[in-house]
Amino acid sequence: MLEPVAILTPVVDILDLLGVALFALTGALLAAKERQTFVTMAFFALVTGVGGGTIRDLLIDAPVFWVADAWVAAICLGTAVIAWFTPTKWWDGKFLDYADGLGLTAYAVLGAAKAMTYGIPPVPAAMMGIITGCVGGIIRDVVAGRPSIIMRPELYVTAAALSASICVAGMMANLPNVITWSVATTAGFLLRGVAIRYNWALPSYREGKAGIADSE
Repeated sequence: MLEPVAILTPVVDILDLLGVALFALTGALLAAKERQTFVTMAFFALVTGVGGGTIRDLLIDAPVFWVADAWVAAICLGTAVIAWFTPTKWWDGKFLDYADGLGLTAYAVLGAAKAMTYGIPPVPAAMMGIITGCVGGIIRDVVAGRPSIIMRPELYVTAAALSASICVAGMMANLPNVITWSVATTAGFLLRGVAIRYNWALPSYREGKAGIADSE
């Protein structure tokens, strides 16, 4: 089992704060587009920024990361302040989608790497990466009362799964962590970026396909 302190490196710290900031921005901007109060905007920023990491830490029996680190909540609130004082048109277009995609893959890598250092087996560790990357956005969408990304066929969870899997594979192969984390984040973000640009999506389920007989 790797020592938990092994994860506390500058690269992972940067990935952690980057993921928090980008996810917090998506939450704050969603509240802004809904013309909510600053309190609601700050809440959305916080719950989106820390939601996935909180669930991960509870599942792997680790201290909840943002409770012990004063910077995390401060970054979420600071992001909400930025969103409050900037017009939403600044963030129009695909910027929000790409920001969310970068946060998704950076967080997936962080979650998988942290799970590995806590002795979680490879497959569950990859799942922890997916949870870290996706759950904050899911909570954001559910609280906002809009269809969650998980209910659409976009390559979203798939991008998180790619990043988390590469991270786990690289760490199992004892490759340099900086290379592993960089490649994993880049690969997932490229997949998510291409999916956004070209509207790539997974095929949806159809009755009668994949060997399942029609009910007719």
